[in-house]
Amino acid sequence: MNRHNGTAAPVPVKASRKWLTEKQRDRWFTLIILSPALIVLLFTIGIPIVKSIHMSFFDVTLLKMKEFTWNSFGNYQKMIADSQFASSLWTTVKYVSGVVAVQFVLGIGLALILNTNMRFRKVARTLVLVPWIIPTIVTSLLWMWLYQPQYGVINYILKSLHLIDEPYQWLSSVHLALPAVMIAALWKQLPFMTTMLLAGMQGIPEDMYEAGKIDGANGRQMFFYITLPFLKHTIKTVTLISIIENFKMFPLFWVMTGGGPINATTTLAILSYKSAFIELDLGKGAAIGTVWLIIMLLLSWFYNRLFAIGEERPRKAGAH
Repeated sequence: MNRHNGTAAPVPVKASRKWLTEKQRDRWFTLIILSPALIVLLFTIGIPIVKSIHMSFFDVTLLKMKEFTWNSFGNYQKMIADSQFASSLWTTVKYVSGVVAVQFVLGIGLALILNTNMRFRKVARTLVLVPWIIPTIVTSLLWMWLYQPQYGVINYILKSLHLIDEPYQWLSSVHLALPAVMIAALWKQLPFMTTMLLAGMQGIPEDMYEAGKIDGANGRQMFFYITLPFLKHTIKTVTLISIIENFKMFPLFWVMTGGGPINATTTLAILSYKSAFIELDLGKGAAIGTVWLIIMLLLSWFYNRLFAIGEERPRKAGAH
């Protein structure tokens, strides 16, 4: 009781304790939402990768799956001693660098065309997506028919234009097999590059181009000083996806050439498959796959660092 006015004094109420802060609750909520996808990735990607790396240190064949004999780095020594490893790595580098470079140049050119107010723009954008929709196996069979020496369309057109005298053996020639596969891969993957770059271009504010025109900039200057800088993050993402996709390309090579002729189109993916399921040496195949994975991770890390060079300086300057 209050002595002065006789009223009851208010009882202090203890503030309720919060077990988790708002930031911690957001983290737990995100983890719960992502947990089904993370579990699926763990069983479909994580465990197979760990098992493959573990298998690369054992002497195991496809005929004796239950007999694991520890051989330390023996499989890696066999892999390095194999002359096909260096040649397949070089073939992979040539294929990936060639396809991604040409794909980027053609993709940004098509995106610029499709981003204009051309007639039948919607129809053209739809037709560009057709090769991307077709399954890779069907694409391989389609291009095998186009490259067929006797009745293939490509040889027929070249002979009709008097560009060649005799039909080319596209997929049987040591010098033509890899470029032939690269053309098929380019046709298949170009729509993805074009669509992603087109989406990035449509996100560029029109005010930037109007300001450039007022300042007297021509088309080339606006492309290099407005379009490309705004597309930096899109280019980074789409080219990295393309590099990874081509680095692990298997069905196109296997269906069209099987790694031949004379291993002219044998990439790391083909070599790993041949070692594991044709030579029946699972340990060597796992070793090639492990080195293949390490190369991809290092390449992705270096690529991200390369694009982050220009972004680190402004942050440091702002911090100071």
